[in-house]
Amino acid sequence: MEILLIEDNLSIVKGLEYSFKQENYDLNVATNLREATQIIKERKINLIILDITLPDGNGLKFYENTVKKTNIPTIFLTAQDDEETIVKALNMGADDYITKPFGAKELLARVNRIILRNKKNSIISVKNIKFNMDKMLVYKEDKTLELTSLELKILHLLFLNLNKVVKREDIIEKIWEWTGNDVNDNTVTVYLKRIREKIDTDIITTVKGIGYRIDEE
Repeated sequence: MEILLIEDNLSIVKGLEYSFKQENYDLNVATNLREATQIIKERKINLIILDITLPDGNGLKFYENTVKKTNIPTIFLTAQDDEETIVKALNMGADDYITKPFGAKELLARVNRIILRNKKNSIISVKNIKFNMDKMLVYKEDKTLELTSLELKILHLLFLNLNKVVKREDIIEKIWEWTGNDVNDNTVTVYLKRIREKIDTDIITTVKGIGYRIDEE
């Protein structure tokens, strides 16, 4: 997952580089609009975090003239907190607007929300497994796999977090949310074993002592 941060405050850049690395996101950084334009041309960017006041131009104009036509989801991250600017950015099509000072956890939560929303409207393929996120159907070489409702939801959670570790405690919490049943580590192990047997493809990686991960090829 490639994210582009367009920000000239190096303290903010350094802090976000650490936070996004912890979440297994690839964070590309541009400190000006010229660098940003080049990165957008050269790389497949999935989401942009954009400041408004930059050394070589205005982020709002850059979004309107350059970013908008690419359809790349964009979050404005800026010190400009006046209502007029916020409304203008959102009306132009920005996905979110966060004012400085801000919390890294809040920003990550909003990034995750936008990414999950976009993934829900697609079919995700990893090796010979396809997951239709709209219909909640799993295919192996175009043959529908029979998974229980709970197995589907657990696999769906892993697909929603491609390239990121889903912690065991998060899976336990989700199972309780979905079923109302208290479960433990052993229950998660059993469900993952069943899912692996049914898909019969080694796309799920165990991160020892932490959780599970599916990586994009």
